[in-house]
Amino acid sequence: MKVLQFTISVPHDKSVMVSKVSQPYHYPYLHRHNEIQLTWIQQGEGTLIAGNNMHDYSAGDMFLIGANLPHVFKSNPEYFVVNNNKKVEAISVFFNIDGSLASLFNLPELKSSLTFLQQHQKGFQVPNSVVDQIGDIVLALQAASGADQLIQFFQMLQVLTGIKTKLAPLSTYGNLPGITESEGIRIGNIYNYIMQHYSEPITLEDVAKVAFMTPESFCRYFKKHTGHTFVSFLNDVRINEACKKLISHKFESINTVAYKCGFKSITNFNRVFKTVIGNSPRGYLDSYNNNMVSLSRAAG
Repeated sequence: MKVLQFTISVPHDKSVMVSKVSQPYHYPYLHRHNEIQLTWIQQGEGTLIAGNNMHDYSAGDMFLIGANLPHVFKSNPEYFVVNNNKKVEAISVFFNIDGSLASLFNLPELKSSLTFLQQHQKGFQVPNSVVDQIGDIVLALQAASGADQLIQFFQMLQVLTGIKTKLAPLSTYGNLPGITESEGIRIGNIYNYIMQHYSEPITLEDVAKVAFMTPESFCRYFKKHTGHTFVSFLNDVRINEACKKLISHKFESINTVAYKCGFKSITNFNRVFKTVIGNSPRGYLDSYNNNMVSLSRAAG
């Protein structure tokens, strides 16, 4: 079967496309495309799933997503409630270094930028220290046209290439297989079901029914296309939500967080949390609070 990818509609007179999104929630299905994508979240909260990993996002966050990296911005469940008065806003820049820009990236002056992008094909979250600077360039790029747009694009590349901090990849898995359009929708439906029901008991049979598969077929399919087993993905979702609840300080106890995230015992919660995060829930919370105090003192 021919691999059908999500196609970015790039105007014939542009090599770089800027897209503004303002809608109730993000495109809900796993997809990929040939273009590198820089997305700046201006409003909204949720989880970015990129390859085999997930990352929280909120207003002000910015991500670079490598070409052909399967991804989906999953808005939080409350964004799918009818008449919730919530919306997401984001600006994305799309460009293909192997397409119409290929000859430019072959110039010696852009060698460092090309190398940087090739080294970060798994993407990364843009450090907060340069988000405002790149955000201003993205706004200028959005308003520009012709050669002026390319000038802004080169300035964006220059700032990205100049980042000195170590950048953790968004995905740690090897090359995932091609995602067809129908597979992206099917996996998106699986993700939707798990992320909407993570606080409840979910069995392998439940999720297999959502995918219209037998449990055995589903296990093979899900592992092949996401790099996760069903249990590891469910645990990641639950621990990711637990981390959000812990740092929001809107909970009575760590035990309460565990049960609200679908864990039936605090012992199992502590074990899975340590496996996924590398720290205990209490240690994670203490570390977060200490970092907030340090940042507050530095700002003062």
